[in-house]
Amino acid sequence: MKRSSSPALDYLHDALDALRARDEYRERATATEDPSRSFFSNDYLALSSITAPRIGSGTGASRVVCGDHDKHREAEQEAASLVGHPASLTFTSGYAANVGLLSALLDRHSFAVIDSLCHASIIDGIRLSRAHMSVVPHCDTSAVADRLRRSEGRRAFVVTESYFSMDADSPDLEELRSICDRAGAALLVDEAHALGVLGPEGRGLCVERRVQADAVIGTFGKSFGAGGAFVAGSEALISWLWNRARSFVFSTGLSPVLAAAAMRGMRTAATEPARRERVLEAAHELRTAMGALGLSPLGYGHIVPWVVGSNSEALRVSRSLAERGINTRAIRPPSVPTETARLRLTLSACHTSSDVSRLVDAIAATV
Repeated sequence: MKRSSSPALDYLHDALDALRARDEYRERATATEDPSRSFFSNDYLALSSITAPRIGSGTGASRVVCGDHDKHREAEQEAASLVGHPASLTFTSGYAANVGLLSALLDRHSFAVIDSLCHASIIDGIRLSRAHMSVVPHCDTSAVADRLRRSEGRRAFVVTESYFSMDADSPDLEELRSICDRAGAALLVDEAHALGVLGPEGRGLCVERRVQADAVIGTFGKSFGAGGAFVAGSEALISWLWNRARSFVFSTGLSPVLAAAAMRGMRTAATEPARRERVLEAAHELRTAMGALGLSPLGYGHIVPWVVGSNSEALRVSRSLAERGINTRAIRPPSVPTETARLRLTLSACHTSSDVSRLVDAIAATV
């Protein structure tokens, strides 16, 4: 896998040294196993060890205070290994991960180039950082290169998703890495919808395409069947986030139960390839059948977006499918552009061929 050493992240080492010099650097302190010895927790009613006694359902505090748990570290090691990075840090949600990463890593002197279809959490994180944000047309690598030439010497970052859930498509990650290398920019990739399904052993598209992003964002609440999220990257990046990612520092730590569940989910996804194979097979069956009906779903992979046009038509189709026992939802602006309302059909390893046929029959009756 290609390794990156983006100059845009060189400042982290000096920044961490500055924290240490001011005695502001936060070391990790594992939560005590004996709650009677802790006088720093917010577990006021002592319920965290009762609701899930074997592990403990809550951490009682922010992890930088006394909420760090062995299960967090185990899940972080698993996540880092999954995406091919030295370290990772867990967050309570994908939104918190993106907002925490971007608001801590960028500042008002930074320049961020993002894809027009990037998730709201990416946009919000950049806005909080006060960095200059330049939005480029979807998957347009030439536009990315052009905007980076206008960065005027500022620390530059390119932010994208590896698999866009509303269009089920992907950017040219290899070209983006090359563009970033030439410009001295960092590449940040959100793999939320790819991990678990796409790439070798479900390790995502960066691994599949041998692209080393400077940070990878992943979630545990999708393919891995748990909750929470993580950011993976260099040791310096993770140390910086531990100290400066506000959505991490000022939030009660991820439940150890969820961390343990996430770890199991990642291991299961890697060791049971039949699940991954089945979901992709089911998606292929659906795309083929929709094509036979004269429909043209977007993209590829396990998400099958079906653009129907107006909001009213999307609602009509959704309600019609519901009447036939199919549970789906109309996706409308601002989640998608005006007049491109759609149904985002997502496949699962539990869907049999007969399940797909039932969906196709309902679609046929609806259209």
